[in-house]
Amino acid sequence: MDQKPIACWMTDMDGVLVREGSIVPGADALLSRLREKGIPFLVLTNNSIHTPRDLRHRLQATGLDVPEEAIWTSALATAAFLGEQRPQGSAYVIGEAGLTTALHDIGYVITDRNPDYVVLGETRTYSFSSIATAMRLVEQGARFVATNPDATGPSPEGILPATGSVAAMISKATGVEPYFVGKPNPLMMRAALNRLGAHSESTVMIGDRMDTDILAGLEAGMRTVLVLSGITKEHEIDRFPFRPTRVVSSVADLVDDV
Repeated sequence: MDQKPIACWMTDMDGVLVREGSIVPGADALLSRLREKGIPFLVLTNNSIHTPRDLRHRLQATGLDVPEEAIWTSALATAAFLGEQRPQGSAYVIGEAGLTTALHDIGYVITDRNPDYVVLGETRTYSFSSIATAMRLVEQGARFVATNPDATGPSPEGILPATGSVAAMISKATGVEPYFVGKPNPLMMRAALNRLGAHSESTVMIGDRMDTDILAGLEAGMRTVLVLSGITKEHEIDRFPFRPTRVVSSVADLVDDV
């Protein structure tokens, strides 16, 4: 069966466009080519800490110009999901501005008094008291949602506990598993496709992780490109029961395909 021409592009951010605060060579050329040709694209991230405005500023500091509307985070995907499930609802939130702003923007009230949801996101300052409050609220019947399942995050000193690890702690205490909205849940990808007005058959997903980016793209029906500039190494690909459509060293190898 003939594949449709690629009409839209999606790409993960960390490990694909930037790495440890620096631009990945070729990332600026790829985004420039997409803009020159008027091809729709989205930059996706499972990190829920920052708003699109903040992320735009951080990317600009590395030399990448990405408009706010081309940034799609797990916080935005979580807000979109909750807005559809329970409009004008309420939530107890563990997270930072990226998540709280997204929830406020859909009309949610953030409260610890009988909330509809406990929403867990990323933060650099998880507090014992806030986790204990989340446990009690889930135990009392609040629905448990988490922005993404990533167990760890990077830091100059080594790994840090991330949303998935803290979610496991709450689940262990309450017996309640969260619903994870971010990658690899294809829900995040389908919401991104809707945002672009794109079709999965003509969209490609670029990522550096087999277990999130490539899996999410695959399950959403997109073509996938694994770049070897981030987490997954070439010798690890065969460990997985699925394969990307294509494997390249970095986004620099994709510029001429646009």
